[in-house]
Amino acid sequence: MIPQKTVFKTGAVREVIPECLEFGPRGILVHGSSFEKSGTKEILSEASFPNAAIQYFRRKSGEPELDEISALIRAGRTFKADWIAGIGGGSVLDLAKAAAGLFNAKEKPVYYQEGGELKEPGIPFIAVPTTAGSGSEATVNAVIINPEKKAKLSIRDKTFMARKVILDAGLLKEAPMSVLRFSAMDALVQAYESFISKNATWFSETFALKAVELLAHHLLPALESRSEEHLSSLLLGSYFSGVAFNASRLGVIHGIAHPLGALYHEPHGLICSVCLPASIKINRQVMGKKYEVISYVMKKDFLEKTEELLSLLRIESPFKGKPLLEKEKIIDETLRSGSTAANPKPITRQDVERILLDIF
Repeated sequence: MIPQKTVFKTGAVREVIPECLEFGPRGILVHGSSFEKSGTKEILSEASFPNAAIQYFRRKSGEPELDEISALIRAGRTFKADWIAGIGGGSVLDLAKAAAGLFNAKEKPVYYQEGGELKEPGIPFIAVPTTAGSGSEATVNAVIINPEKKAKLSIRDKTFMARKVILDAGLLKEAPMSVLRFSAMDALVQAYESFISKNATWFSETFALKAVELLAHHLLPALESRSEEHLSSLLLGSYFSGVAFNASRLGVIHGIAHPLGALYHEPHGLICSVCLPASIKINRQVMGKKYEVISYVMKKDFLEKTEELLSLLRIESPFKGKPLLEKEKIIDETLRSGSTAANPKPITRQDVERILLDIF
């Protein structure tokens, strides 16, 4: 339940195509807008790798939707792709992962999002994250929007795991400040929820706690200096958070973040960040010694450190002053979520209302 191979070093982006070619000469490279602006496309061009046949698939902005998976699969089948690589943030990786995993599937993506069994193996997925946050490079689930139902749900299968992961801190240097802030806080929330999850094991706890340490102590310095040391720590912390929650699942923050994200279209990391203090207060009594452990790693009371980070990062709730849309839908989806089910305290309707009251 971890990637088959991980390459972690600055400059590793130059090894992406050679690593992909081990699965065959033809591949789809999924990317976002920063791919061309950063000059990465020139590094990974066909001209630089004459033995490769590469088709580029630039995804639209926002979070991936079901139709986009189908479009990518059609492009890959027409091209006769041997593999699909994603180079970008969590949305790019989730799209590439889902398309690779469902490449030979008989049914439409929505069938598997609604719990249908996947019987046909896909093609290799290679992950190259350019943000330190989603942990998608280390998980078997892809979070996809169903616009008809205004729902944000996962497509999950053990065969979705990346065959290879390339971690290059140099790819984070040009990331916008807001992206680094929100994505790193998302990773911190993932690490926290994995650590206290009722499904936690020594394996997930080890990776989660190391992720908390790396993210909490290197986030602010990384934003200030963009140094290789601090960016590498963020990237590794995000990766470890993915390894951790892939084994343990998450908690109520991610349970409520999905319906809120589908309805309000705010950045996922921002939503998770502003829900964190309320979650800590809800879970504190059942965390036991784990609260002390996280506080020790953070070198300050956990709740106080969290509120301090949010203040220094100037992260405020985007929901303040806005009407609460479809409250019953948000509560119902949160309570049905697999993430919420892993929360250490059984979540009630009152708990969800408490979080909503805190952020609206």
